[in-house]
Amino acid sequence: MDLLNTLVDKGLRRELPTREEALAVLATSDDELLDVVAAAGKVRRQWFGRRVKLNYLVNLKSGLCPEDCSYCSQRLGSKAGILKYTWLKPDEASRAAAAGVAGGAKRVCLVASGRGPTDRDVDRVSKTIEAIKEENEGIEVCACLGLLSDGQADRLRSAGADAYNHNLNTSEETYGAITTTHTYADRVETVQQAQAAGLSACSGLIAGMGESDKDLVDVVFALRDLDPDSVPVNFLIPFEGTPLAKEWNLTPQRCLRILAMVRFVCPDVEVRLAGGREVHLRSMQPLALHLVNSIFLGDYLTSEGQAGQTDLDMIADAGFEVEGAGTTTLPRHRADALGGGCGTHDDAGAAGCGSHGGGGGCGPCGGHGEQEQQPAGGVAGAGESVPASRTDAARTDLVAVRRRGAGTDLAPNA
Repeated sequence: MDLLNTLVDKGLRRELPTREEALAVLATSDDELLDVVAAAGKVRRQWFGRRVKLNYLVNLKSGLCPEDCSYCSQRLGSKAGILKYTWLKPDEASRAAAAGVAGGAKRVCLVASGRGPTDRDVDRVSKTIEAIKEENEGIEVCACLGLLSDGQADRLRSAGADAYNHNLNTSEETYGAITTTHTYADRVETVQQAQAAGLSACSGLIAGMGESDKDLVDVVFALRDLDPDSVPVNFLIPFEGTPLAKEWNLTPQRCLRILAMVRFVCPDVEVRLAGGREVHLRSMQPLALHLVNSIFLGDYLTSEGQAGQTDLDMIADAGFEVEGAGTTTLPRHRADALGGGCGTHDDAGAAGCGSHGGGGGCGPCGGHGEQEQQPAGGVAGAGESVPASRTDAARTDLVAVRRRGAGTDLAPNA
């Protein structure tokens, strides 16, 4: 297929495809799917080999958020039956992080619900970062705390944070249909503050909220312009009793096409398979490893993932390898631009800390809030239809609220 040959050539040269080419990837048929995966896989292997970076989420503060993000179980007025607790103490967070590190995670992603941190919150998270790094030599730490105020990114960097995550989530044109308590521009500004402070920026998207193909391409091109080191791709988990509860728009095939499009547009960036992969990719998760070079290990913020050992077995069975602590993530040219990052050069010529939401995409919490009436496909632009891959049957059997790990007395899933 001429399209795929062109996209592979551009990806190997780090050349941006056109919007028409990106849209064409999303429009390919199921008969062409394996060709699409194979083509994007060539680009993935050029920049990241067969390595898979593992990341681990720690939810420092769960629920009771004043923002109204429609995808989130922690949103304003949420009635979702998620865990709700205030800030974990530094030693509690460090113990939670250690479970992920023991499972092979290179990066710990510290997430807290809320609009953004107060200065006191930054002090609290700074102590947590110090506690984690003291107990886990060489571990990367990403913070995901919401919108940042002046100087807060610098303080997190001084405390030892390597990265900051704040996702754009959807296109600027349709952002107001998802959230009203802050703006798309607020999110862009926070990512830029993190970059200015020398933090490795992580910013991604959520697919499956009723958006059009154009929305998906718009947000991925906006991310390319923003130039984060990591782009987490989340797939909406539409919990019953939430504004987006009926938005079961995704099939495994569509998820793979979305991931391939992201890889073609962001060829040398750490693309992370984040929340919702178990729900929407299901048995086709191993194919996604040919497109992404990073995943979360175990559970998410308010939803459960598959068993950590299952993740490790999946990586090995698919012929990939877990990225070790002595191996760095980003290609050399990106690491050098970052200023060396938190890693060292390896034999493949890569360096830098390489990414991240959930953290590297701390992403959505995997649960959502109170019921509101919203038409299916309400995120799509005027006159645009919901993608034809929409499914009619809600797979609520695939959705599980997290009841273990951080904020509980039960062992984490790592």
